[in-house]
Amino acid sequence: MPAVLGVAWALLAAAFLAALLLLLVLLQRRAPARRAGGGGGISGVVSDIFQDLIRYGKTKRGCGQRPAWLRLLQVPKRWFTHFYVVSVLWNGFLLIWLFRAEFLGGSLPSWIQHVHRALGRDSQSEDTGNEHFSALLVLLLLWLHSCRRLAECLWTSVFSNGVIHIVQYCFGLGYYVAVGSTVLCQVPTNVRNGEVLSMQICWYHIVGITTYIWASLHQHRCLVILANLRKSKSGKVVSLGHSVPFGDWFERVSCPHYFAELLIYVSMAITLGFHNVTWWCVVMYVLFNQALAAVLCHEFYRKNFSSYPKHRTAFIPFVF
Repeated sequence: MPAVLGVAWALLAAAFLAALLLLLVLLQRRAPARRAGGGGGISGVVSDIFQDLIRYGKTKRGCGQRPAWLRLLQVPKRWFTHFYVVSVLWNGFLLIWLFRAEFLGGSLPSWIQHVHRALGRDSQSEDTGNEHFSALLVLLLLWLHSCRRLAECLWTSVFSNGVIHIVQYCFGLGYYVAVGSTVLCQVPTNVRNGEVLSMQICWYHIVGITTYIWASLHQHRCLVILANLRKSKSGKVVSLGHSVPFGDWFERVSCPHYFAELLIYVSMAITLGFHNVTWWCVVMYVLFNQALAAVLCHEFYRKNFSSYPKHRTAFIPFVF
């Protein structure tokens, strides 16, 4: 596996796990701290910065009254759309070049090869099975996922006046460039240099793509449910407020669209043949990243809706 990439994704996953654990501790201590009137001083400032970095949209309300200088470091949440524009363009570019390399005997641009040689897997110069085709499928799935999410941002979702931190925004832009490049680094060197190899569909490709379609359909349904909370039956936007969603996976978890996102990345790990350690590190990052966001949303619902269903978990049905 590309050692540098695997370590980088593992460290990123560990950072989000640490943030998740710290958040759970802070949420547990919040009520006693409020009753005691605590929260000032240096520790209060550090806590404010941490909360501002991990929260976005409706969950920003959990930060309380934020200092003016922190409010300067925010952009509209609707700028999430930019993430998918970047992903569609960048990963579409990588997909075209990889398609040319695998089917037309072309080679990837030299600058891409230099970058991936620095990151990567020249010690594994030959294909050891069907890795080249698996990587092509995963890059295609990633690009299709980005296309769907871009379409949903443009024509399905109804964004309020929520905000995200500028650091979150920049991180999101870089993430989709990094994740597509990670897929490309799984392609053996002989394919990247223009050697045409045979293609073979394996059972794990079918399982992975089936899981991907299943998770994508549920994620779309859940996003439609959220959007419809702000629309009339005619489809006109009538509110930018928040309501309790019902239907589909919302009956079990507060954030089924985050759970579906995790399943989509798991489906890609399956498509790569289960054994790709680097991509499992990506999956672990997605797990902790989405779990962090789900805990914050779950907290928001429970705090603002007294009749919120008590049987719902935050992220994974019956587990967490």
